[in-house]
Amino acid sequence: MPHTTARLPLPALLALATAVFVTSLTETLPAGLLPAMSTDLGVGESAMGQSVTIYAIGTATTAIPLSAATAGWRRKRLLLAATAGFAAANTVTAVSANYPLTMAARFVAGVAAGLAWALLAGYARRLAPAHLQGRAIAIVMTGIPVALSLGVPAGTFLGDAVGWRVTFSVMTVLAVVLLGWIAVAVPDRPGQRREGRTPVLRTLALPGVAPVLFVTLVLVLAHTVLYTYIATFLDRLGMGGSTDVVLLVFGAASLLSIWIVGVHIHRRLRALTLASTVLFAVAATVLAVAAGSPAAVYAAVTLWGLGWGGAPTLLQTAVGDAGGDEADAAQAMLVTLWNAAMAGGGVVGGVLLDRLGSGSFPWSVLFLLLPVLAVVAGARAHGFPAAGERTDTGAGTRTG
Repeated sequence: MPHTTARLPLPALLALATAVFVTSLTETLPAGLLPAMSTDLGVGESAMGQSVTIYAIGTATTAIPLSAATAGWRRKRLLLAATAGFAAANTVTAVSANYPLTMAARFVAGVAAGLAWALLAGYARRLAPAHLQGRAIAIVMTGIPVALSLGVPAGTFLGDAVGWRVTFSVMTVLAVVLLGWIAVAVPDRPGQRREGRTPVLRTLALPGVAPVLFVTLVLVLAHTVLYTYIATFLDRLGMGGSTDVVLLVFGAASLLSIWIVGVHIHRRLRALTLASTVLFAVAATVLAVAAGSPAAVYAAVTLWGLGWGGAPTLLQTAVGDAGGDEADAAQAMLVTLWNAAMAGGGVVGGVLLDRLGSGSFPWSVLFLLLPVLAVVAGARAHGFPAAGERTDTGAGTRTG
């Protein structure tokens, strides 16, 4: 068992949070740069939009096999390799004048993300004492809302000012700086090469794993349907010019949610997950029935951010606890389903937009959240145990 201190190693955890930031921003950055990218590469915006989809496909299709193949690697070496992958992929994206080459680079970036996502939560757990593991994951997961609320708007502004290629070049520089930060500040942890690793089906059979994975798949699908097309939804309401402000409010609420979850997750994982789902459902209801009021939209987005911000921390903690000795495999499966849901959310949202219009998004989200709420409520013994019933499996100190 690795040694931990009684306090959180903040420089190391902030390096991991920056890795999450780089991962999330690399995935979503094209959304703010589509017109310029499509013009330069000579393709339509819809084709250029698939650069986000192929990234998610790269992650979803490689997370499980690469996690198994690199199980024996030392964790620091693996994280450095994934970060180097981002540096290389973003460099190629910045200089490419060819659409197929750009898409290949985006796929490679997605593969690097699969490596990173499968180890980051477990790595954070292993760097912290048992009673602070949830808080450690919460710190690392702040990279997601910061990327979405600040990184994408900043990248879009930079792209408009000096060109989208410069934006991706800056991402390369950030990845290179992160390589040095990880090398200096992040303690290493060993991998776990074991004979006869548990197959996927046996991991699924572990009590609690399947409910957490189901909740992950459906919750992320619901979020992605609405988030991907939020600008389109706001245009329908005459608020298209306020998209950046709406996303800023969402990001601020998400950061507050992460702080709340980090403080209370060790004792209240179940209550927080239920509250997260209910807040998202209330937000969807408000958007469905009262979206004619800008004040109602901002209130709904705030509730959405409060419900969503802590979700990655809650779900990764839950699947790590449920996975026990096989938390590596469980985390890789969560990453796969998460990215499959992100890829699927764009497709589902597009179908809904074409068939029913953007007004169908909040109703569809509400429909998806009902089974999520039912599964969380039913998984009281395993998956999302109640306060006093949750046991620390020690997965965080054995896996990464």
